[in-house]
Amino acid sequence: MISILKEKALVIILFLFSLLINQYYGNRGIFPVDSFAHFDTGFRILLGEHPFKNYWIVSGPFLDYTQSIFFYLFGVNWQAYIFHASLINAILTLATFFILKNFNLNIRYSFAYAILFSIIAYPISGTPFVDLHSAFFSLLGIYSLILGIKNEKKIYWILFPIFFGFSFLSKQVPSSYVIISSIFVLIIFSIFCKKYYWIKYSFISSILLILLVLIFGKIQGISLFSFLEQYIFYPQSIGRERFSNFNITFSALVGHFKFIYIAIIPLFFTNIKKIFFEKNYFINKNFYYFLILFLFTFSLILHQLITRNQTFIFFLIPILFGFSHINLSNYKINSKNLFSIIFISICLFAVLKYHIRFNENRKFHDLNYVDFNLSSEAKKIDKKFFGLKWITPEYKNNPQTEINLLNEIKLHLESDNRTKMVMTNYSFFSSILNEKLFSPSRWHISDGTDYPLSGNKYFDSYKNLLIRLIKKNNIKVIYTIYPVENSVLFTYLNKSCFKEIKISSILNSYEIKSCYEING
Repeated sequence: MISILKEKALVIILFLFSLLINQYYGNRGIFPVDSFAHFDTGFRILLGEHPFKNYWIVSGPFLDYTQSIFFYLFGVNWQAYIFHASLINAILTLATFFILKNFNLNIRYSFAYAILFSIIAYPISGTPFVDLHSAFFSLLGIYSLILGIKNEKKIYWILFPIFFGFSFLSKQVPSSYVIISSIFVLIIFSIFCKKYYWIKYSFISSILLILLVLIFGKIQGISLFSFLEQYIFYPQSIGRERFSNFNITFSALVGHFKFIYIAIIPLFFTNIKKIFFEKNYFINKNFYYFLILFLFTFSLILHQLITRNQTFIFFLIPILFGFSHINLSNYKINSKNLFSIIFISICLFAVLKYHIRFNENRKFHDLNYVDFNLSSEAKKIDKKFFGLKWITPEYKNNPQTEINLLNEIKLHLESDNRTKMVMTNYSFFSSILNEKLFSPSRWHISDGTDYPLSGNKYFDSYKNLLIRLIKKNNIKVIYTIYPVENSVLFTYLNKSCFKEIKISSILNSYEIKSCYEING
């Protein structure tokens, strides 16, 4: 009875801590282009707009729809926004605790690794983000796969394709790497262990998920062609370019992920030894736990090296330390308590190192050289941002100047009663003005990663979407906000279609004139 109460107490502590720590760091500064991306699209769905149909999208439809649910339940505000990420952090923390405990790791050690996981999982970003969602739903799929092999219960075989599906609909990578490697493991598992029971349940859940997605898309008026074009084919054109420029340095491959390697070394060497010296180890379930974790780790490292985005995969450290701890616990080791303390101490050191860099200094949002004492209350822009400490890399020395500029833009847009389109990386004006602003893309970055530029085979598709939005909604004026450049328009439509007006240092308007491209 006492042990049950103790476990429940630890679960409550884990849940609350993992929830609150992300909630805290999610309020600590922002990087507008990333931080607000799903704030805007989550709200747009509430207004009846949909990805692939009303705006071009290359990742994250699952985030958009999930965020719309949070806004529907808790109101359109910043705290509801980061609560989305906080809840994912809490779910993954509890999942990590229970899977380690399921492998008979001491409850205290399971708790320690889980709480360390919670510190460097979602708090690194704090806000819902496609790469993290994709990785974390992949992790839930990996946990389900491991438990499916271990416990041979059909619920896990039903769940893992669903989690992988959520992962893929968050972002195509790293989910695709994880899915492919997991299928590889299952093929080997079936061949050597002669177990095929998983196929029926996983196949049925996969088909049901695909059917539900197709039916949902049909109901929302999203064409399958648009989905395939924007989410499958266009990203491949980006991916091919990144693979062709793929260059690995020793520092990038080894130095950057050193603590991940340290965490997996015991797991790696004990299993490699058994592969070569233990007869029939390929039918041992421990081999598949190791292979799944090894390939999952490799997939995430590969993703980070190819994308060259901010690193976020340090959450692997407590997970791998936990499974290495389990693995070594099966050996006859003198002073096991000392061994456990050393293991957890190394893990603690690594977590604190990245906690300071990414949580405290907000490196993920390029805020690592910012004086947070200068931050200002974001509610000065709008009450929906209550609790957010406003400071960004662009105006790190004077956030109040940025707030003043944004308030000027807000007043100007409020005073303009015309139907308008706003292209900006400050993706929140639609929500604070409570009106549709018809942005054709989630992001407006000039490198072609988020929408096709001239020369790309999907250029005309995006151009047609832009023109369709202008014509269908009878747009009278288009606004851009620095750092978005006029190329977001003039790459696709002739300058003669617009009268350009500079309104402020960061706000430009483009009043639409009659021209063949728009009216023809």
